[in-house]
Amino acid sequence: MAFTVIPFAPITLDAHNPSPMTGEGNHTYLIAGDAGDATLVDAGVGHRDHLAAIARGLDERNARLKTVVVTHGHADHASGSPTLAAAHPHARFVKKPWPSEDAKYRVDWQPIGEGSRIAGAELLVVETPGHSPDHIALWHAPTRTIFTGDLVVSGSSVMIHASRGGNLGDYLRSLDRILALEPRMLLPAHGPAVDGPKAIADLIRGYIDHRLMRERQVIDALARGHATVQAIADYIYDGLDAALMPAARENVQAHLDKLAAEQRAANHEGTWTTSSTS
Repeated sequence: MAFTVIPFAPITLDAHNPSPMTGEGNHTYLIAGDAGDATLVDAGVGHRDHLAAIARGLDERNARLKTVVVTHGHADHASGSPTLAAAHPHARFVKKPWPSEDAKYRVDWQPIGEGSRIAGAELLVVETPGHSPDHIALWHAPTRTIFTGDLVVSGSSVMIHASRGGNLGDYLRSLDRILALEPRMLLPAHGPAVDGPKAIADLIRGYIDHRLMRERQVIDALARGHATVQAIADYIYDGLDAALMPAARENVQAHLDKLAAEQRAANHEGTWTTSSTS
């Protein structure tokens, strides 16, 4: 059977979940394949308008949803999976395992990991932990396009959820991995697409520089006697919207964990010091 060759043109679909933590909400991406099968990158939250947009996109391309690939297990990316499974019973759901989170959503998860290929979409899995332990990016080599989940958000920063498996050292290494691929197009789960190698490199290097700047601020806060996560967050993020302070504390914890792993800080039952005073 001959199939029409469909150009690689991901359709951006709004998940309809704006909030202080998600900004204007999540993007998901629908990719139509040559054989009439389609892949959805990230599941959203099950909003009816998102489901309707997926159905329209499939109808317009005379396709059916074959694969839903989830970049990581946070609720704004994964919680729509059961609703999608009910609407598209032939679809398979794939992600890198994170058992404690995956169990929250009643779908038959199929495991993927470094080097896995998403059939029909020409996507290669690149493991990019740090924001969460199960985070992946999806690389489309022919067009040098990469779906980056929550690695970067143009114009904003990314929370490292230290209390739920986030790891700042891993996150920085993941950013380096994306830089090394030299992508031409970056499609994130939040915020606008980033087009062009220079714009992408500048954005990612800016993220690395921002984290190193925050690290210096944490060290300065410790030197000034701010010895708890709460005190350091209040010092560094003075004036931040109260709704965002929990995320700020997670970021501070992530920085302290990184410094501790490097033996540059020490934790004494919740009181932190630099290594020079520990």
